[in-house]
Amino acid sequence: MTEPTRRRFLSALAGAGVAAPLAAAAAAPAYAAGAGTTKTAASFPFHGAHQAGVLAPLRKATEFVALDVTAADRAGLKQLLQTVTEKARFLTTGGTVADPGISAQPEDSGVLGNDIVPDGLTVTMAVGSSLFDERFGLASVKPSKLRVMEDFPNDALRREVCDGDLLLQVEANDRDVVTHAVREILRATRADMQVRWRQSGFVSPPRPSGTPRNLMGFKDGTSNPDTSDADLMDQLVWAHGGKNGEPDWAEGGSYLAVRVIRMFVEFWDRVGLREQQQMFGRYRDSGAPLTGTKEFDDPHYELDNTGDVIPFDAHMRLANPRTPQTANQRILRRAFNYDSGIDSNGNLDMGLIFCAYNQDIERQFVTIQKRLIDEPLVDYISPFGGGYYFALPGVRNASGWLGEGLFA
Repeated sequence: MTEPTRRRFLSALAGAGVAAPLAAAAAAPAYAAGAGTTKTAASFPFHGAHQAGVLAPLRKATEFVALDVTAADRAGLKQLLQTVTEKARFLTTGGTVADPGISAQPEDSGVLGNDIVPDGLTVTMAVGSSLFDERFGLASVKPSKLRVMEDFPNDALRREVCDGDLLLQVEANDRDVVTHAVREILRATRADMQVRWRQSGFVSPPRPSGTPRNLMGFKDGTSNPDTSDADLMDQLVWAHGGKNGEPDWAEGGSYLAVRVIRMFVEFWDRVGLREQQQMFGRYRDSGAPLTGTKEFDDPHYELDNTGDVIPFDAHMRLANPRTPQTANQRILRRAFNYDSGIDSNGNLDMGLIFCAYNQDIERQFVTIQKRLIDEPLVDYISPFGGGYYFALPGVRNASGWLGEGLFA
């Protein structure tokens, strides 16, 4: 972006009476999880209308574990879901592991010692479309928009690392707590489900402030909706049972799109900074839109109607055009970095675990993804895993369990 172009844009802002807000300090972050913090809550409530992990602030460590159910029948599936709930309830609340006696096998792996601390742990369970096949007689209660994730243009999906009957997203302040939780849940359920694919991730600290960065060096999740706005969450995130074809039990759940995206970072690192910034539409150092000075400044696309400052094919402009017509297409984005070492050619294998919670996967995620087809960033990324899932409603009380509405 040239200085004359930027001056012309700022002059237009002044003429419209909005130069002062752009020059002033940015408003508070709209989404706590996107903004990130160096310290999060010690624990989150397990019981409630929604699973806590959907809206909770991002924590340092996560693991996505997709599973295929091997339970023999409907009763076995019900017992499986109850067991996962019991384990998740204990692990997210904390407590002392029972002593099984001298000759019995341990009740716990011991990774955290004998006193389990929650450490900000959440365990979010979602179901995939394959769970509603003929095995368990659940076809009539399938969420109306739930299906297998399609291959979009420029994808390189490997089906062995896609889909699954169940998905667990385990997240905590520290890596060992995540590892412990995954291990304990899998140990208790090995007879009834097996791992299909798994991916570990992490969140970078906000540097120097604001939203954490992805491994391309840019802040990720700046324009997320405000999770403290209950009405907005009802419009964008939560499904409503009995409406729009959704089964009654789906009330309080949410559609979840997961995309595991390889970033060709060695290729990206050879691209000039100005070109990188134009692809995103933001400054790399501050996260500000190219039309602004602070991360949370409004880009004011209406004053850049020729795309001179923020190109029309910039990622931020395609993903969120900020028009009245696209307002109900916004998603709640939760993004995690991953680093899986090197590939078979000795290249760095790293990238992003992208998550989008939305009320209607067709209206929101799919519509946005179609706008992003052939954006300039596609030369530097390759989505290869993930899937579509439905995050179950929360557990209301101590006698409840995840997924009980499926059997009502």
